[in-house]
Amino acid sequence: MTILSVKHLKKVYTTRFGGNQVQALSNVSFDVEKGEYVAIMGESGAGKTTLLNILAALDRPSGGLVMLNEREFSTVKESERAAFRRDNLGFVFQEFNLLDTFSLEDNIFLPLVLAGKSYKEMQERLVPLAKKLGIETILKKYPYEVSGGQKQRAAVARALINNPKIVLADEPTGALDSRSTDDLLRLFASINEEGQTILMVTHSVKAASHAGRVLFIKDGEVYHQLYRGNSTNEQLYQKISDTLTILATGGDRS
Repeated sequence: MTILSVKHLKKVYTTRFGGNQVQALSNVSFDVEKGEYVAIMGESGAGKTTLLNILAALDRPSGGLVMLNEREFSTVKESERAAFRRDNLGFVFQEFNLLDTFSLEDNIFLPLVLAGKSYKEMQERLVPLAKKLGIETILKKYPYEVSGGQKQRAAVARALINNPKIVLADEPTGALDSRSTDDLLRLFASINEEGQTILMVTHSVKAASHAGRVLFIKDGEVYHQLYRGNSTNEQLYQKISDTLTILATGGDRS
C-alpha cells in the first residue's frame, strides 16, 4: 500500500536581490510504501533539504504534487497545516529540537498537549514507548542533564507519540558519537520492523545502509536508487559508497 506519493515535484526560488530564479527541484517522483524505511542521499545543494521541507508541509512546491494517504498536500489550508503535521507526521532532527526549559517528559508530551489530549491518555501512550526506547528512568530530567544519545531517544519518542503515518528524519545521527549512532540506527530498525514508515535524509553512508531503499538526489531529481534485497548492512554500505563515487565523478545513471 502506497502511503506517500511524490509526482513531478518542482521547486523554484526567486532570490531576494536581483530576482534570479534558482531551481532546487526539477522533476522528483517516487512512492513510499507503508512500512518502508527509505533513505535519501545526495551532495549538498542537490535538493534534499528542499524536498524534506515540502514533505513536512513546511514549504509549497512550484509544481507537481505530494499525497499522504491519498490526501494531496496542496488541499491543506494554511490554517490547518500545523494540525496536519502534528496528526500525520513525526519529526527527528539532527539537533534534537528539545526545549531546555521542559523536562524530557514534557518535551515528549508536547504534540499531545497541542492536540488537546488528557494527561491520562498521554501517560498511557508514554509508558510503553519510554520503556521500548530505554528512557523511562530519565523522563524527569532536562535536556541539558542527559547525553546526546538520550536526547535523540527522547526526540524519537516525541516523534512517535502521536502514532504518525510517517517519520521524517533529518540527519538524525549527525550530532551523535559512534556508539549513540549505532544505538539510534538499531532503534530505527526496530520501530520499522514494527511497521513504522521512516523517510530519512542523511549524508551518512552508515545510516543509509540500515534502510531498505536508498534514493540518490542529483541536480534536483531522483538520479538513482538502490534496494536492499538480500544485502547485509555491510554489502549495502559498499553499494552506496560505490554509487556516491560514480555520481560525484559524473558517472552515468543506471
